[in-house]
Amino acid sequence: MADGDTLTSSRTERGLNYPFEAAPAPGEATRVAPGVLWLRLPLPMALNHINLYAIEDEDGWAIVDAGLATDASREGWSRTLTGVLGGRPVTRVICTHMHPDHIGLAGWLCEQFDAPLLMSRTEYVTARLLIGDEALGPPASAEAFYRAAGWSDEQVARWRDGYGGFGRMVQDFPRDYRRVQDGEILSIGGDEWRVVIGEGHSPEHVCLWRETDGVFIAGDQILPRISSNISIWPTEPQADPLGDWLRSLAALKDRLPGDLLVLPSHGEPFYGVTLRLEALMRGHEVALKRLEKTLRTPCRAVDVFGALFARPVGDAVLGMATGEALAHLNYLERQGRVRRVRDGDGVDWWSLSETGQ
Repeated sequence: MADGDTLTSSRTERGLNYPFEAAPAPGEATRVAPGVLWLRLPLPMALNHINLYAIEDEDGWAIVDAGLATDASREGWSRTLTGVLGGRPVTRVICTHMHPDHIGLAGWLCEQFDAPLLMSRTEYVTARLLIGDEALGPPASAEAFYRAAGWSDEQVARWRDGYGGFGRMVQDFPRDYRRVQDGEILSIGGDEWRVVIGEGHSPEHVCLWRETDGVFIAGDQILPRISSNISIWPTEPQADPLGDWLRSLAALKDRLPGDLLVLPSHGEPFYGVTLRLEALMRGHEVALKRLEKTLRTPCRAVDVFGALFARPVGDAVLGMATGEALAHLNYLERQGRVRRVRDGDGVDWWSLSETGQ
């Protein structure tokens, strides 16, 4: 679909309204709001796409998120830049957060157009830390982290062999950036976009809100059909991202009007933000109750997958599933509802505390 076209065929699912008939193919675009194009690139994983957005910015385009550093993404961008974006330059690259599917080709785009990278400080610094840390090889502390979660020798060996995947999915990440902060107003193409920060899925996730017409670029902070991964990672094993996530969702529910057009990074644009935020919070509360029932018998982190996930956990998602399980366990531990005991083999066993009985 060419720039300027908007194909609408409103449908409702679980109370959310989806106003657009189909997602754009790689290299194409759907106009979702005045001056805003919805783009899509493929991802080589079960979650097989990422949505990107191009905002008219004077004589060019401000780009929100960049896709993975893959040949398919580069090809999609090349077609998009010369096609639906009309050969006009990229004026700035805004990355919502530091996950590779969002920053992978940010450097590639910035270098081509001598465009600045805009991110929150914590997201940018975390990305630089992770890229630099991988050059040092797999740390012993990370191996101990996964063994404590219940990983087998074989699973640890596979993780060690594949170490460095983050950096391989990011090309030439910029060595400088321009910081954006919560509440800041970005002027893009003469319109004002307010920066709204979310937490939990990543530490300082940037959303953009054009208040004049209720357009909200949500990144991974609000997705329509799935909940974003909320994980503990070896770099911060005692963190409480689920607590951050639930507080952030509640704050967004209080802050955002219910009639926004939400533009997510995965899935499709939708109306119904209040309903969706309530569903996301409710889903984790239900999962926590199932988890507490499971912990009537002591478990390792890898033993509680069935309480949290609707499908079996294979090797491809073992790291994310382990991280999400630990996020829920850490959350309950901080509230005094569960406790952990490390055995002589360095494995953590989780069970209900006396107050959680």
